[in-house]
Amino acid sequence: MSLYPPPVTMKAETFARVPDKFRKQVRTAWADANKAGNIADCFLEGPSFDRAGNLWVTDIPHGRIFKISPSGDWSLVSEYDGWPNGLKFHKDGRAFITDYKRGIMVLDPATGKVAPLIETVRSESFKGVNDLHFASNGDLYFTDQGQTGMHDPTGRVYRFTADGKLTCLVNTIPSPNGIVLDLHEKVVLVAVTRANAIWRIPLMLDGGVSKVGVAAQLSGGLAGPDGLALDEEGGLIIAHAGMGCWRFDRLLRPTHFIEPPEGIFTTNAAFKGKRLYITESESGTILVADLPVAGRRMYGQMD
Repeated sequence: MSLYPPPVTMKAETFARVPDKFRKQVRTAWADANKAGNIADCFLEGPSFDRAGNLWVTDIPHGRIFKISPSGDWSLVSEYDGWPNGLKFHKDGRAFITDYKRGIMVLDPATGKVAPLIETVRSESFKGVNDLHFASNGDLYFTDQGQTGMHDPTGRVYRFTADGKLTCLVNTIPSPNGIVLDLHEKVVLVAVTRANAIWRIPLMLDGGVSKVGVAAQLSGGLAGPDGLALDEEGGLIIAHAGMGCWRFDRLLRPTHFIEPPEGIFTTNAAFKGKRLYITESESGTILVADLPVAGRRMYGQMD
């Protein structure tokens, strides 16, 4: 039984599909571990818009970064030895990548060159970084998920400040995934996939955290909440892997459900005005839906 009125159901449309020439029918170590050994010809994640209005996405198992023009044309920008997941643009124009295999990487969009930024923490490797979000002051927040879950609640959330200080904020999360800050940048919201929940992490005046709690308890799907996005009213978009996308208002009450036209493995989402672009990784497509509220402007898109 739901405590809230039924959300408005919307049907997404297909905007673009990974061209056949870019689909790789080969076995990968990432798919062996994360897709039960099945071949993944692509697995899209990390949607993010540059200032010119191009959509950039990652392809985890094959270490690729794609750029998609406003008309839906695909171009391969980079292919390297890594498993790129989240991607966000810095206000200086560079793209920062959470690479499951290699840590935090930086992409030069002009050349396609990918270089490491943070590969270890106190001489230890990360578990497998997943997604990231920039604050207005340039601080970078990112999740370190790896293979954590209810059996191993040791996933982490980090903050990397603009002056280069790396701090672990929480280290007891069962599968931290998508991450955003609220409108006032006083709270970190994290998708906790294996717990099928959204966690709220309040930021204290001294930079630490306290009173971490569950902001929303979800149910159903085939995996759990994955990528997150925020709109101008503080509403939260949740890409629920194995179900579709949800919009919740600022108080985390469900308002809209966005149903995919094909496939149900929605992994992440990014706004361009009121239009929401969603990565659907089962079919290798980008879906679109028009929402009533525009997305919060990302700091990497600002002049």
